[in-house]
Amino acid sequence: MTRLIDLTYPIDPAFRDTVPVPEMASIVGPTVQWLTHKDTGRAMMLELFGCTPDDLPDQEGMAGEVLNDFGTHCGTHVDAPWHSGSVSEDRPARTISDIELCELFVPGMVLDVREWARPGEAIPVDALKSALAATGREIQPGDAVLIRTGQERYPISDPAYFNYPGMSGAGTRFLADQGAKILGTDALGWDRPIPVMVRAFQESGDPREIWDGHYAIRDKEAFIVQQLDNLAALPLTGFTVGFFPIKLIGTSAAPARVVAFLD
Repeated sequence: MTRLIDLTYPIDPAFRDTVPVPEMASIVGPTVQWLTHKDTGRAMMLELFGCTPDDLPDQEGMAGEVLNDFGTHCGTHVDAPWHSGSVSEDRPARTISDIELCELFVPGMVLDVREWARPGEAIPVDALKSALAATGREIQPGDAVLIRTGQERYPISDPAYFNYPGMSGAGTRFLADQGAKILGTDALGWDRPIPVMVRAFQESGDPREIWDGHYAIRDKEAFIVQQLDNLAALPLTGFTVGFFPIKLIGTSAAPARVVAFLD
């Protein structure tokens, strides 16, 4: 029997109140206009059908919601190569609707780097190598590699959730060069936190400090998945994982339901 493990972080409008930088609100939750059974939803039914409230069961109309300020990078989501630039591997970069579903249903493995992960710092390549060795197998072409940093121990209301360990350009290239096609993390972002990168660039003037994990996808195509959840429920290997993004046309990313399948 196949067991399903949901790796998707919930999307909750209430999360917007926890974001330390207001501009980041759309990546954790939308604003919602609620259409209720006995208010807006009922009014819609009365207008559509020309009926009275007594014509409806318990005088209730439909319920519904209108989502606003809902970014394509909200919650658990898949980044297409287009997010990192217009070119990947010297070809036009693909958008989310260019990616075939079969590319997003693949064998997975977990690299548990909690021993080496430090808040706000890049995960060393040597740590990735050690975590990979612990799985007992090599990365195969097309694999999904999921980085467990330990961020699942923090609720989104904790400021520590936003000061996560990140991936460097070197670490990203190491995994992609091994054949990984999907690069996932339980952190809010793939790179180091933006304030950390801004400070590093301003202090050093080195352009390699700017979003280096994402920009590495320009050299070697891969799909980045952020804000995974529940990686603690997975073995290091021996599972298949499906990343099912909303079928948005031409976008740089899409929120996704991510599910691991274990025999």
